Amino acid sequence: MKIVTICGVGIGSSGILKVNAERVLAKLDIEADVVAADIGSLVGVADDAQVILTSAEFVEAIGQTFADVIVIQNHFDQQELTEKLQRSLG
Repeated sequence: MKIVTICGVGIGSSGILKVNAERVLAKLDIEADVVAADIGSLVGVADDAQVILTSAEFVEAIGQTFADVIVIQNHFDQQELTEKLQRSLG
């Protein structure tokens, strides 16, 4: 499974989201390749992603995708990430 975290530049909030998503996935005992990227390099990086984690401001820029796009309000909130990832990954 591949999960992509998206932000504007690819080093700040997507990196934080990547680390926190990896922690949540480990607690849920779910194996996934989590990749941090910027919105400009989304094509190619997210082509085979099952889930895209991002802020509300980037949803429109992501465009059409087969991935489940999950909007995260607080990148540091492990409970929010846990609930949304569990809902998405069933």
